[in-house]
Amino acid sequence: MSSVLQPLQRVLQQQLDRYFPRWFDWVQLTRIDKPVGSYLLLWPTLWALWIAGEGHPSLANTCIFVLGVFLMRSAGCVINDFADRDIDGHVKRTHTRPLATGKITAKEALITFAILIIVAFVLVLFTNQFTVLLSFGGLALASLYPFMKRHTHLPQVVLGAAFSWAIPMAFAAQSNELPAVVWLLYIANLSWTVAYDTVYAMVDRDDDIKIGVKSTAVLFGDMDIVMVATLKGIAVFALLLAGSQLELSWPYYLALLAGAAFLSWQVWNIRSRERDICFATFRQSHWFGLIIWLGLALHYLLT
Repeated sequence: MSSVLQPLQRVLQQQLDRYFPRWFDWVQLTRIDKPVGSYLLLWPTLWALWIAGEGHPSLANTCIFVLGVFLMRSAGCVINDFADRDIDGHVKRTHTRPLATGKITAKEALITFAILIIVAFVLVLFTNQFTVLLSFGGLALASLYPFMKRHTHLPQVVLGAAFSWAIPMAFAAQSNELPAVVWLLYIANLSWTVAYDTVYAMVDRDDDIKIGVKSTAVLFGDMDIVMVATLKGIAVFALLLAGSQLELSWPYYLALLAGAAFLSWQVWNIRSRERDICFATFRQSHWFGLIIWLGLALHYLLT
């Protein structure tokens, strides 16, 4: 199969290079080629949709939120690179990003951000008034996060709040209400997000200290592993409470047990704090979200 696809890929790339010579710069800017961040946002959104829809969320809402996840994640990457355009060139992992190298201008990035936000907002208009109102909170958090690393050591908390905002939005779209379990899911996802983004920040910690960029990885210092483990424990406990409140059955708890084992293995894996290991561990983080969603899906399928 790969021998058939490779010539097609080469032809497609040649045509793109011919007619849209800067196409890959935009791919890099929006991270379309690196979907891990989208998966990290997607799975908790699906948790909320499946719970709010009792295993049968509407097809329209599912399509709206899946597309919205990819659009908003790309928009977040664009505004993040805009905010970091004078910093990324000094960081080993980010020095080749298109805004840092000048391949894309700040004005072009802001226009791209605006287009992505407008398209995402149009999608939200197909839900209900409650969801539309909540979407402004999500936009504010997504726009605020990239600038927080200059003012606080807790930008990961703002990211967690932004990444978790899809949970109340999904409930609002599907059921037009926000039951108490929403906030247990919100706390779980926020804690999990701070944990995996701290691991991500550990990759750049040496560079960040040199240039004065703040993060939880810098704040936690030698307590970083303990704090990551604690945050993951909070996430698992909040999901356990959510399962109890929703009276979920054994597939969910089996998935939660498997997810907890996976998170524990991740904590053990980063004990050396080596840059490449931390980065690889971060890239695997989305599997936890998938495991939990599979548990939810099986629960509703079997009951």
